[in-house]
Amino acid sequence: MRQEELEQYIQAYGKDLFSFCRAVTRNSQEAEDLYQDTFLKLYEIGEQVVITKNPKSYLMGIAVNRYRNERRKLSVRRRIAGVWQSVEEMDEDIAADGRLLEEEVVVREECAAVRCAVNALPDRYRLPVLLFYMEELSLAEIAAVLKLPEGTVKSRLHRAKQILRQKLGALVAEELPQAGKGAWSEK
Repeated sequence: MRQEELEQYIQAYGKDLFSFCRAVTRNSQEAEDLYQDTFLKLYEIGEQVVITKNPKSYLMGIAVNRYRNERRKLSVRRRIAGVWQSVEEMDEDIAADGRLLEEEVVVREECAAVRCAVNALPDRYRLPVLLFYMEELSLAEIAAVLKLPEGTVKSRLHRAKQILRQKLGALVAEELPQAGKGAWSEK
């Protein structure tokens, strides 16, 4: 892969990829590392691979695989050495003038509650939710990224929505569609 091609991918998909990395890792520094590792991996394998269908989906797949590999490494290190590294550092967005209107405060609190509930989900449910709602990938694209059958992705999304309904109660009852009412129409 030539440097010009890599720069085009960064220009076209960099912002979305970084946003996804931030949501997956839940940490700014780890998100930056994952973002850079993803493009580095793309550059390394660039000559061997021709991206024809959906470059954004392909990049998300690389990021998910890099994230999973890093999680495995940390898990082994914790078992062997007992090392614990926190992944719960989230930067809070603060208004420039320091004051927020009451409506903005309510919206931010609701968003924070939903974000916290999604972040509390196990990876098997959190990753499909982030890819579906944040990155707006179709079920087929998510299945390809996560290397799972489409039915498994569908059931994990359904289960994640059930868990979120239980955790968030009335807050999301009106926002998440009920199962069987057109909730899973493919994009």
